[in-house]
Amino acid sequence: MNKRLLGYITIASLFSACSVWQSAVKSTFPYTIAVTIPRNSADNVTLSLSGTAKSFDENFNKNGNNADKIKDVKIASAKIESDDPSDFNLGNLSMIRIYLAKADGGGEMMVASRTDITSMVGNNLVLDIDNTRTLDELVKEPNVTVKMEYKLRDHIYVNAHLKVVLGLRANP
Repeated sequence: MNKRLLGYITIASLFSACSVWQSAVKSTFPYTIAVTIPRNSADNVTLSLSGTAKSFDENFNKNGNNADKIKDVKIASAKIESDDPSDFNLGNLSMIRIYLAKADGGGEMMVASRTDITSMVGNNLVLDIDNTRTLDELVKEPNVTVKMEYKLRDHIYVNAHLKVVLGLRANP
């Protein structure tokens, strides 16, 4: 009798732990975008690039199959890293602002920025996030556009391929 009760408690604990883990995994998801700063970009002028964000967990925003369960979506983290060349110094940028918007550009919201970029920061940079607004409606869209505004500190001599990674979180 005691062994059976202990077995039931163990199984219940495992299922409970699995659901908590799944909830934690499903409640955070990255959006990524690859951008290229052309080598002929002007310096000391605000420029912008945009593209469609990609997420590994797009099933909730495709065809609305899970959209009603997604709530309180906010930005949790933002970073930018050099992709090619991998040693491109992000200190060549003096300012970065990241916006999320619907595919048609509507509903644009700034979600991350950095204005105090040091000249020798390296190839990876964490951005300051603005998590004061919810992004519920944006992530329910079939396509989400990410726009990156930037300003070059000096002229660059190579096309800089960068990756922007935005970590979003939602209440499970």
